[in-house]
Amino acid sequence: MKNPIFKDEEKEFKKDDIETIIGPSVKVEGDFVANGDVVVEGIVSGNLKTEANLKIGPQAKIFANVRAGTAQISGEVQGNVKVSDRLELHSTARVFGDIKTKILVVAEGASIDGKCHCGSERKSKLDKLEPEKPEKKEKALPILSPTKKTNK
Repeated sequence: MKNPIFKDEEKEFKKDDIETIIGPSVKVEGDFVANGDVVVEGIVSGNLKTEANLKIGPQAKIFANVRAGTAQISGEVQGNVKVSDRLELHSTARVFGDIKTKILVVAEGASIDGKCHCGSERKSKLDKLEPEKPEKKEKALPILSPTKKTNK
């Protein structure tokens, strides 16, 4: 049964549109760049970039920074993930790195160890109204030693 929060996978990844499949027994070392849809079921070490759709299978391991137009992650990514439109993290997804995307959908069970930035690049009105003020440093008070009383 499909989770209703995720888009229909068949619409996003038609077999005729997939340009590259990295199978479960394949290990790619180095930068990987594509213009079409990419499906990863194996291991990738290096940078991974596609302007189109990226699907990372549940057994896949990515040791790289990832960039894509849209992405569905079910496996493990150790690196930063930047997706220009929609990023879906399925229940078996594990991301160890920062995420930057326009739309983020996270299923129960997925894990993220890093910072997330979702939405547009614009700053909030609060950021514009209240510029960051430098912290005031408090002066340290000298430590006084107890005085000894002498009997005369």
